[in-house]
Amino acid sequence: GVRSHFGSSCSCNATKPPPLPPTMAMDADGSRRRGRGIQEKEETDDRYAGRGGEFETLEDDDRVGGPARSIEGWVVIVTGVHEEAQEDDLYEAFANFGAIKNLHLNLDRRSGFVKGYCFIEFEKYAEAQDAITQMSGELLLEGTLQVDWAFAKAPTERRR
Repeated sequence: GVRSHFGSSCSCNATKPPPLPPTMAMDADGSRRRGRGIQEKEETDDRYAGRGGEFETLEDDDRVGGPARSIEGWVVIVTGVHEEAQEDDLYEAFANFGAIKNLHLNLDRRSGFVKGYCFIEFEKYAEAQDAITQMSGELLLEGTLQVDWAFAKAPTERRR
């Protein structure tokens, strides 16, 4: 047979190219592609083996539309927060309605002042509802607060 320059003997006249390294692949048109993410199609990706694609879900309540429960509780958004308000001011104003699980007050990076809103998480629906009804329109440090649900379910539509 004919000995090719690749070091193997072959009975045909054509030379066989060497196998591609793992960082190269051949496209359908015969051109080669390079890169770290290139793999042969036969290889499988086992990164998601086991329970990797399973996600936790929340218990579904009977409410259609309206507020949506977060993982740990019921979140309300408070707008109209004065720029010099502190977390303690908001905590004291809203703690009367129930145990606050989380309070998140965003600050402007440039000025260091409050952006004008915060998120407050209550454990129970009734506590969050009381905070919404009783604190909307109230004054806190010269700022008129508006309180509402932070997350809402999309209303379900029936197709005809």
